[in-house]
Amino acid sequence: QASIGAGLPNTVGAVTINKVCGSGLKAVMFAASAIRAGEGEIYVAGGMESMSGAPYVLPGVREGLRMGHGKVIDSMVHDGLWDPYDDFHMGNAAEKCSAKYTFTREAQDAFAAESYRRALKAIKNGDFKDEIAPVAVPQRKGDPLIVDTDEEPGRGNIEKMASLRPAFDKQGTITAANASSINDGAAALVVASREAAEREGMPVIARVVAQATNAHEPVWFTTAPVGAIKKALAKAGKKVGDIDLWEINEAFSAVTMAAMKELDIPHDRVNVNGGAASLGHPIGCSGARILTTLVYALKRHNKKTGLATLCIGGGEAVAVIVERV
Repeated sequence: QASIGAGLPNTVGAVTINKVCGSGLKAVMFAASAIRAGEGEIYVAGGMESMSGAPYVLPGVREGLRMGHGKVIDSMVHDGLWDPYDDFHMGNAAEKCSAKYTFTREAQDAFAAESYRRALKAIKNGDFKDEIAPVAVPQRKGDPLIVDTDEEPGRGNIEKMASLRPAFDKQGTITAANASSINDGAAALVVASREAAEREGMPVIARVVAQATNAHEPVWFTTAPVGAIKKALAKAGKKVGDIDLWEINEAFSAVTMAAMKELDIPHDRVNVNGGAASLGHPIGCSGARILTTLVYALKRHNKKTGLATLCIGGGEAVAVIVERV
């Protein structure tokens, strides 16, 4: 539906990838792999998520509820934010991560506050303009409302962060402010072979250098990006210091902080325009979104090499290294 709605011919095949938070980036990884394998030349890869539109599910209603209590299941939580192995919210796993690294509530709030400051600064400077496709929203009267600015960062209140209650554990450190917010979003990239891009007159702005997937214990999905980063760096023959800019998805502030601590990555190179704590984390979209943001940030800061990575519920993570061309 997205493909046809965007104007692609109905002769172009399409497939939906479900790798939870890694879906959008995995789509790019599949496209790059297919091109290298000679299966195709030009792909549109990305992801989308309408978290506000996620339905509530009524189990058993199709057959009929005979007697007793029924149940209403939030598909957003059930399918995207729940650890079925430990039977708790992903936020509880983030609490384990913050405890392992002794991240205090104050440190995580400070990280999230910086995410908001960076995002608001980027918006003020117009840094997102080139990567945002304006959306026309029909109104009951008058002209459509043109949405061309991310609304989420402006909703944050840094002064109130310290007063929020922990969201998952009464004695915990994870709050609605230092975790990612609930959002809708979509992002897409054109991935092509150099030959096809030149033949079709398409501008080439970056190339995929290496990609990797990492998996370990489901409850520790929060630290899976560390392994994905190491694998991608090894494939590219690079070290942490060779990466100019990083996009490490802020599913929870603790996730990005853990990767930075494990690999000694300086904060001034990570999520320079803010991350999911301030910009939001529409699950299927985020992978393509952070890669798009990374490519434009490399151009804006006149840097060459970047790495994008996301943790994935179930104990996994994906990572992609790109270079400006």
